[in-house]
Amino acid sequence: MIIDCAYYRDGRRQHVEAMSVEDAAAHCQQGGFVWLGMYEPTAEELAQARESFGLHELAVEDAQTFHLRPKVEPYAGDVELVILRTARYDDERKEVDFGEVSVFVGPSFVITVRQGVASDLHGARIRLEQRPELLECGTSSVLWAILDQVVDSYGPVVAELERDIERVEQTVFAGSVAPTEQIYFLRREVTDFYRAVHPLLAVLATIERGSRDTALLPYFRDVHDHLVLVNEEVAAQRDLLATVLEANMAVIGVEQTKISVRQNASMEQLTKLATVFLPLTFLTGFFGQNFGWLVDHISAEWDFLVLGIGGLVVPCIALAIWFRRQRTARRQAA
Repeated sequence: MIIDCAYYRDGRRQHVEAMSVEDAAAHCQQGGFVWLGMYEPTAEELAQARESFGLHELAVEDAQTFHLRPKVEPYAGDVELVILRTARYDDERKEVDFGEVSVFVGPSFVITVRQGVASDLHGARIRLEQRPELLECGTSSVLWAILDQVVDSYGPVVAELERDIERVEQTVFAGSVAPTEQIYFLRREVTDFYRAVHPLLAVLATIERGSRDTALLPYFRDVHDHLVLVNEEVAAQRDLLATVLEANMAVIGVEQTKISVRQNASMEQLTKLATVFLPLTFLTGFFGQNFGWLVDHISAEWDFLVLGIGGLVVPCIALAIWFRRQRTARRQAA
C-alpha cells in the first residue's frame, strides 16, 4: 500500500496531495527528489516501483524479506538499500514488537518499504518538512530523518525493558523464586533487541563515510551517539539478565534444599516411630500365640502384667535411652 508520495525541491514539498508513482518518477528528472512511502506493499506495487525508478531486482527481493539484522547494500546507479529494524513496546502484552524499514536511497529518490506495526515514519516526514534547510541537502536528509526516528524509538523500549528487569531482579534478590520462564522470555526479548541495535552501528558508520553532503555529518554523528548509548544499555541489560538467571537458579537450589531438609526430618520421625513399634509388634505377636506353655503359665493378672505389659515397657525404655545417646553423640560431633 502506498502511504504517501511527494516531490521536494528547494527544501519544500511542491504539492499537498500524494502523486502517482509514474508522476513521481517523471519529476525525478526535473531536479529535487521524490520520497515514496509504502507499507507492506503487494508484489505488483513493488514491481511498479522497480520499473519506474530502475531498482535492482535483488534489492526489491531484499525488501520483501524480513531480516534479523540491519544492513546496507550498494547497487548500480549510485543507489543504496538500507535495512533498519524498528521496535515498539506493547504495554498490554508486555512484549516488544519488531518491524522493518527498507530504504532505497538514490540521487533523486527515496523509497521506504515498511513491514510490521512498529515501523511508522509519518513523524519523520513531518519533522523533516519543517526543516527546509535540511531538505535542501537532498535524499540524505530523508535517510537521516528515518534513522533519527528509528533510534529515538529505541529509548522507550529500553526504559520498559529496564522496568521489567527490575521487577524480576527485586523478586530474585529478595529471596523469592521468580518464574524461570519469565526470565528466559525477557532475555530473548533483550537479545532480539540487541540484534536490531548493535549491527546498526556499522550501518551508520558506513552511511557517514559515504554521505554526499558534509552538512549532514553532524546530524548523523548525533544519531550515532544516541545509538551508542542505547547499545550500551541493551548490552548491560543482557548481562544483567544472565546474572539474574544464575541468582534465580541459586534461589531455586536453596528452596529445594529446604524441602529436602524438611523431607529428611519427616523421614527421621517416621523411622523413629517405626523403630519403636518394631519390637512392640514382635512382642504382641509373640504373646498372641496360642501355644501350650504360654497358656499353662499365664494364669493370673500378675503374670500378664509382668510378661505382657512389662515386655512392652522395657523395649520402649531401651529405645529412649538409645535415642538420647545418639542425639548427644551428634551434638558432640557438631
